[in-house]
Amino acid sequence: SLSSNICLETILCCQLLTSHSFIYDAGKLLVLLRDGRKLMGTLRSFDQFANAVLEGACERVIVGDLYCDIPLGLYVIRGENVVLIGELDLEREELPPHMTHVSVAEIRRAQKAEREATDLKGTMRKRMEFLDLE
Repeated sequence: SLSSNICLETILCCQLLTSHSFIYDAGKLLVLLRDGRKLMGTLRSFDQFANAVLEGACERVIVGDLYCDIPLGLYVIRGENVVLIGELDLEREELPPHMTHVSVAEIRRAQKAEREATDLKGTMRKRMEFLDLE
């Protein structure tokens, strides 16, 4: 439930903050995770294992020329899932001007269509393997 998630987040934050972690007040960060997700937020704490606490976090989902920032709130990231952390320059434009901001529902539909197209392409490739075009 929502209340148990909030309690779990609070416990994890307290553990993270007390185990040789560093309190850090940076600008907005971009965190790339192993599963390909892109998170943005303000870094509040991190430790020697790259465990991190992001405040005001959101997940940026990009499909083609569409994007959406899905709010996540306070977010604890386990260090083993971090591929890259970078500070965003707030003075520069984050995205190219041709990108269009859409709602969460629209980006989910676009993700589903992209996933179905990828699956279809994989299926077609398997069906064509017997041709051995080399």
